[in-house]
Amino acid sequence: MDFSVFNNLVQQALSEDVGAGDITTIALIPEEERARAVIVARQRLAVAGLPLAEMVFTALDSEIDCHIEVDEGDMVEEGTILMRIEGRARTILTGERTALNFIQHLCGIATHTSRFVEKVENGKTIILDTRKTIPGYRKLQKYAVLMGGGENHRFGLYDSILIKDNHLTLVAGKGPGKIKRAIKMSRDAFPRKPVEIEVETIDELSEALEAGAETVLLDNFSPEELAQAVKVGGEQARLEASGGINLETIEAMSSTGIETISLGCLTHSAPAADIALELEYSNIE
Repeated sequence: MDFSVFNNLVQQALSEDVGAGDITTIALIPEEERARAVIVARQRLAVAGLPLAEMVFTALDSEIDCHIEVDEGDMVEEGTILMRIEGRARTILTGERTALNFIQHLCGIATHTSRFVEKVENGKTIILDTRKTIPGYRKLQKYAVLMGGGENHRFGLYDSILIKDNHLTLVAGKGPGKIKRAIKMSRDAFPRKPVEIEVETIDELSEALEAGAETVLLDNFSPEELAQAVKVGGEQARLEASGGINLETIEAMSSTGIETISLGCLTHSAPAADIALELEYSNIE
């Protein structure tokens, strides 16, 4: 990941937090005061986004020294030092919250993803993300999913064709055979793009398979229905389960032999990772 593409995002984050200046730190901390600090994991977590934290501090002070202690994608235990920082105390205090906001969010997504991946690691099911991301953060959030062991679904509407229920509602008004017709219309318009279609029943799955869809999204299927779907179409197309799947149900879904499971919760509901910055009071010589 080339994190330099997020320079503007870092500047925007600092602008909204620091504004005209960190008046508390300016009032209390001498400009020449120097200090050391560490960023520490307070839980077991998957690492994602530490270069952004470094970018926050260096954007405030080009002379600050930051050293990342772990690799992106590492699974680390509680108490692990993620980064060491040395330099002006004012810089460390001013950048603390912005840096932590970035990495708590991204490590949270990576860690949440890793929990799902661990649940299916004995099978062949791939965990996918979705487009349910914070506007402006999609690349970062999908990167965090990768660091947690998941894989990326399409990045945007331009990547591939995904025919959803609302598309079919409009196509249905033009006569019977809506699934076959929607797939044909999509192929005619964009012959080089892969086609995926959402279905809600085994009969709709069969129609999609007959029309030659590369991927079929099985929406809100039960484990029993998924198992039947795999028998019907597992050799003909890539099958994807989605809808209402959580950590309690993921193993049952995976055990059906389904190839992929897409989860919006990886990005829209991941809890923030517990990470702290611990400051050492020291006017370093």
